[in-house]
Amino acid sequence: MYGIREIDSRTLAGWLEAEDRPLLVDVRTPNEFAQGMIEGAELVPLHLVPLHAEQLVAGERPVVFYCRSGARSGQACAFIQSRHPGVWVFNLRGGVIDWVRQGLPLGRPAAVASR
Repeated sequence: MYGIREIDSRTLAGWLEAEDRPLLVDVRTPNEFAQGMIEGAELVPLHLVPLHAEQLVAGERPVVFYCRSGARSGQACAFIQSRHPGVWVFNLRGGVIDWVRQGLPLGRPAAVASR
């Protein structure tokens, strides 16, 4: 997406293994999240991102948004960048579809609760 920093699945997998991991935010619906999520992700459905923007950018670490294909998470990135231009936000290119295509694992949430 134009003007939005993107990260590929393999690079994100490496970041998630590091000690200083990014904040990983799933912007899909609770039903989508329940079907499988990237381990360590927080669920904040896209329509709730504006309500939680301040909390999402409060830390020092980068924020990576993802969804099924990268479209909704791109919208979340654009919103955060427009309100907080100094925050490092990334869109997972290809979303969960690419994550799975790359052979990377999805986990199951213990319980689906969004912010």
